[in-house]
Amino acid sequence: MTKGCFLDERFKIHCNSSSGVPKLTLNGTDLPVIYISVSYSTIYVKFPIAFANCGVKERSTVVDLEGSPFLFSSEDDFVERGCSNLTLMHQKNSTVGGCLSICYENRDRLIASCSGINKLDKATDHYNANRTLGQGGQGTVYKGMLVDGKIVAVKKSKVIDERNLKQFINEVILLSQINHRNVVKLLGCCLETELPLLVYEFIPNGTLFQFLHDPNEEFPLTWEMRLRIAAEVAGALFYLHSAASIAIFHRDIKSTNILLDEKYRAKIADFGTSRSVSVDQTHVTTVVQGTFGYLDPEYFQSSQFTDKSDVYSFGVVLVELLTGQKPISFTRSEEQGRSLATYFLMAMEINCLFDILDHQVVKQGKEEDVLMVASLARSCLRLNGKERPTMKEVTMVLERIQKSENLI
Repeated sequence: MTKGCFLDERFKIHCNSSSGVPKLTLNGTDLPVIYISVSYSTIYVKFPIAFANCGVKERSTVVDLEGSPFLFSSEDDFVERGCSNLTLMHQKNSTVGGCLSICYENRDRLIASCSGINKLDKATDHYNANRTLGQGGQGTVYKGMLVDGKIVAVKKSKVIDERNLKQFINEVILLSQINHRNVVKLLGCCLETELPLLVYEFIPNGTLFQFLHDPNEEFPLTWEMRLRIAAEVAGALFYLHSAASIAIFHRDIKSTNILLDEKYRAKIADFGTSRSVSVDQTHVTTVVQGTFGYLDPEYFQSSQFTDKSDVYSFGVVLVELLTGQKPISFTRSEEQGRSLATYFLMAMEINCLFDILDHQVVKQGKEEDVLMVASLARSCLRLNGKERPTMKEVTMVLERIQKSENLI
């Protein structure tokens, strides 16, 4: 190799004997060269991402490969793990970057720091089974009480494996960028322990699934509450799809992932399989994940998840709120449809909607408003995703119905 021996001007490496490390300057960013392979025509460089003290650095460091002959490795996955900061490599089209601190000033230092892990252990009574709030694919959620009396929910990973860890990291990354009253708040995390931990605000009234399918006779879910919960979930999804700092597809909307607080306000939870997307990105192509009964048939066939896939899942939740029935039930015959979505669409087709509605809905809801919500649910469940409404349109319809009933 000799001076000036490069195929493209952008391969030019600057060597300075005083600094010692050769540098490749790419679109204004100096990248330290690690290794040069002549036989493979490859240059390996260090990415200039902060890996310590992330919280005091700029929110993101970005390298743009637009128009260059270089590519990011699709195999590299860099995450600096820790509770007081989280540094990651986040790819967005031709750019990669990120230095993201999840420990804001108003967050509890005990929760945000890994030094508080022993106190979390005590807070949950050593992860006593009696403190279990729920279980899922990622892990078990426990109720905990901190020394100052604050109640929290602690999610502990079930097993140590790369997939689980990635889902925990994914949830931290996304929830740290979301601020919405109807999305559960992440208070802190520790990914350095043997089994990763996430700490959330405690939501006292369980899940919408429990409230719908194991009802409290003394405190039934009224039509007003159902309508409000639907509007709150729709509003949160609209925010995730289009109003957050980055667009987010939840990818697992279901009644067990909708929590109810002390005033029975809805909070969307469980962002382990969620994905962030760029503004011009219409879908993500993935191995099919989700919950049967809520899964978008179009996504199931194509493996392409879009914002309209969340709309379909929301449509199933809307039908649950209308009927009080489970998304999959073997008490219904095959002719009726084991899937609630199929059962509901058939009832709409033969004008038997009011035969399958929950008695609270029939008793308390205005007929025209119930029909409007049912029609909205049907449009969310259309097989062709392009024909489904956006979550913004869904939110506007539900808020209009609430106004017509003087509920907001």
